[in-house]
Amino acid sequence: MFRNSANGWSAQFPPVTKNLIIINVIVWLVGMLVPGFGQTMVNKLGLHFFEGSMFNPAQVVTYMFLHSTQTITHLLFNMFSLWMFGRFLEQVWGSRRFLMFYMVCGIGAALIQELVWALTWEHEYIAGIAKLNGLTYDHMKSVVDSALAHGDSEFMNAVASFKNMMVTVGASGAVFGLLLGFAFVFPNMPLYLFFIPVPIKAKYMVMGYAVLEFFFGITGTQSTVAHFAHLGGMIFGLGILLYWKKKGTLRGNLF
Repeated sequence: MFRNSANGWSAQFPPVTKNLIIINVIVWLVGMLVPGFGQTMVNKLGLHFFEGSMFNPAQVVTYMFLHSTQTITHLLFNMFSLWMFGRFLEQVWGSRRFLMFYMVCGIGAALIQELVWALTWEHEYIAGIAKLNGLTYDHMKSVVDSALAHGDSEFMNAVASFKNMMVTVGASGAVFGLLLGFAFVFPNMPLYLFFIPVPIKAKYMVMGYAVLEFFFGITGTQSTVAHFAHLGGMIFGLGILLYWKKKGTLRGNLF
């Protein structure tokens, strides 16, 4: 229950956390309510593979303010997590420091996702068309390699289209960074998973999430989810957190 006071409301919704949620919700509503505009925003502002013609450097920032308009689940999960963990961290670190951490985690997630795409796009492309044509992976790879080596325009166009189809949106990378930050600042805070009535310390829950994301990423489980981007947000967040811990400023001025 919220306390019936300005201080109580401010504690529940500190300014950066509040405004980040408002921006994400407004962008989602516009994309959902204006016919065709949601896809236009994804095409222009979603994170595309840097080798594709639809890539723009600004997308490493703008993508984290977009969410799928096909369902509200993606938005609700990220915004609930942003509110759940972000409000505490903003109170501890202050608004400016909190915003910097959030943005670095989100941008870091984008950079890791770009790296993963660069390392895997060719395998994914060949595996996909091999299955469509009823060929083995090795056979299809030799066909593709030969076509690209000879500059076959049909294959070149198909590859270009495939690269432009690689896109991700959402604040999940930044949110996973916040989850890690929460575990650093409040390592023994008990947290509850849905449908599991047993409290789990924050530090153990975060370790579990990281292991699951890595497992899902390398096995291709839930292939529509950018698991390595989530890990990227945690990796970049970890660097900042370790630096702050070394300097003795991890807990801001409140502890």
